[in-house]
Amino acid sequence: MKIVAPAGNMERFYFAVNAGADEIYMGLKGFGARRNAENFTLEEFKQALDYAHERGTRIFLTLNTLMKNVEIEFLYQNFKVLYEHGLDAVILQDLGYFRFLKENFPDIDYHGSTQMTVANHVEANYLKSLGFKRVVLPREMSFEEIKKIRENTDIELEIFVSGALCVCYSGNCYMSSFIGGRSGNRGMCAQPCRKSYTSSEGESGYLLSPKDQLMSFDEIKKLKDIGINSIKIEGRMKEKTYVYEAVSYFKNLIDEIKVEERVSSIFNRGYSKGYFYQKRDNIMNRDYPANMGKPIGIISGKELLLEEDIMLGDGISYISKDYEILGGDYINRIEKKNRKEKYRTAEKGDRIILINAPKGAKYVFKNYDKEVNDDIESKLKNSNKKKDVYFDFIGRNNECPILQAKTINNFGEEISVTIMGENKIEEATKRGAEKENVIEKLSETGDTVFKVRECNVYIDNNIFLPLSVLKQIRRDALENLRMKLIESHRRILERKDIFRINIEKDIPKHCELSVMVTNDRQEKVVRELGINKIYRRGVDIARENNLDKIDLNSQLATNLYQVLENKNQDVTVGWNLNIGNIYSLNEYAKIENVKTIIITPELSFEQIENIGKVPVRKALLGYSKLKGMYLELPVFKDKEIITNEQGDNFIVRKNELGNDEIYFEKPLNVLSQVKRLGKIGIDEVVIELLDETDEEIRFLIQHIDRKENSYSPYNYERGVF
Repeated sequence: MKIVAPAGNMERFYFAVNAGADEIYMGLKGFGARRNAENFTLEEFKQALDYAHERGTRIFLTLNTLMKNVEIEFLYQNFKVLYEHGLDAVILQDLGYFRFLKENFPDIDYHGSTQMTVANHVEANYLKSLGFKRVVLPREMSFEEIKKIRENTDIELEIFVSGALCVCYSGNCYMSSFIGGRSGNRGMCAQPCRKSYTSSEGESGYLLSPKDQLMSFDEIKKLKDIGINSIKIEGRMKEKTYVYEAVSYFKNLIDEIKVEERVSSIFNRGYSKGYFYQKRDNIMNRDYPANMGKPIGIISGKELLLEEDIMLGDGISYISKDYEILGGDYINRIEKKNRKEKYRTAEKGDRIILINAPKGAKYVFKNYDKEVNDDIESKLKNSNKKKDVYFDFIGRNNECPILQAKTINNFGEEISVTIMGENKIEEATKRGAEKENVIEKLSETGDTVFKVRECNVYIDNNIFLPLSVLKQIRRDALENLRMKLIESHRRILERKDIFRINIEKDIPKHCELSVMVTNDRQEKVVRELGINKIYRRGVDIARENNLDKIDLNSQLATNLYQVLENKNQDVTVGWNLNIGNIYSLNEYAKIENVKTIIITPELSFEQIENIGKVPVRKALLGYSKLKGMYLELPVFKDKEIITNEQGDNFIVRKNELGNDEIYFEKPLNVLSQVKRLGKIGIDEVVIELLDETDEEIRFLIQHIDRKENSYSPYNYERGVF
């Protein structure tokens, strides 16, 4: 089982490699699902590839965002450079972008991002049939579901084991997008889940903020035992010490060495096992949403009864009863109650005096652990991942010495070089060379990227082998092997032309009106108004354990499983599948029975028009109390309203599986623009109903294409970043 580590810049990259990461995911500046991370220039990425390949580490490029038509070909030249330089794999969300890259760059591994929300074996097998090598499962999967998926697919599976949790399924969170045009599907999430909310039940706090995930020995062993291929650490925006410690920790666990975790001493906003077990009542942290450190006690006056050990140099912060930070300090003096001595350390259970504690402080958190950070910094200086090399040395009297060096590259290929010394070996006048000494000297690889795993020496008796000869032949062999190893990862792109879909302007359409209903009452009203095409709301995610609850006769498919397995002859693909470019529409059009696709409401009207002519009908939301989140948790009571700090209201609804869905109270409404939508190539306008009254439904439908329908376009006018 491999460790997949994050790298947000060159420094963190070096430490991830030298901590022992097998694979590293990183982004180019301006692309991927962490566009706010520092990320890498093209030259830095090439430098990182060579450094990693010398040491047996693989590098993945993150392109796991949704692409617009104009962006599909934008990265072609830079991707070509990385492809030819030896990029190991690319992580993707957009099926259309996958098709573009796969046709143009066939000889590279493609991984399905967790943003794709592939939550069952049917979807995983479909990705494999397209040419994906690996899929990253959603963080919301339980171990039993992971195990069941593993038993029913042989595509590589990757599981997140630490780092930030989104309260909503990645790829299906639109809160940031619909609030301010910063799309999580475009790597620009403003993290509204980490903001404060007030509920209609009178509760206030960080109601949507989960703790981070941190698995331990038992969970890693379970994953290893069922054959999970890789475990993933989240954190491209976290510091080098976090990356190093997390990689080191999980490396020990994979080797079945039980060690105490220290990750929580570096970054901590509370930790849980996430969704791994069926019991999930410890996931949320409604008190604070950011890295606060470890709680070490509650203040009483100036006294603190310690719940954790401390030492001089530790950093602490003082927290109010409402979890506001009142100040911070480094511990430069430790005074124990009723003791006059000065101490360097204090232990759990000691009562210490904090003379600088501000008024109103209730909690103390340790936000800098000196002992842990000093230890990591020391290890960082001395860490240098090395690659195994195998030596065969031949020394015959009156012949030039020969050293063959072999290693294995990331493709599993043997790379070898053979170096012959310049001068012939002479007979010894005194004591001849001994095999053990030759092995010892050849194995002294110093600060090279290699370590000798095996050294076979074949020498004649009584020959003279100067130390300088052994050093030179070893040095030449390792440098030649290093260069050949790097070169072995290079590719030459055979295809000279670019696969592309030519965009043809679509013709104006007469829009059909359809309605998506939530209940029988709404359907009855809609039918009375003469609407013939009526959809029923579906479930966004088809989890492995819920496949029997997915309606496979529904005309509307709101998850990929429902698209693939649908028995209806005229399937409409829901907007939450995030389809928004000509390549994606063409890819879904290849699936049997798919006739209509509701385009993502994250595009502007101009971008929708620029999609062009496609082999399926294009539909668009004309009205909707937009779904902002789909939660795999029952966080709220049914029919609750939550309000953010800006005064925006959101409706909480429980779906048929008992999970929370969060909707914008203010609806998207462009029903006054139906003729305009037809002119930009839309075949069907969809009214998506949630909790509307009979009167509201009648008003919406009876005032189609009239200004009485209040115009509220959300992203249709502004687009998203």
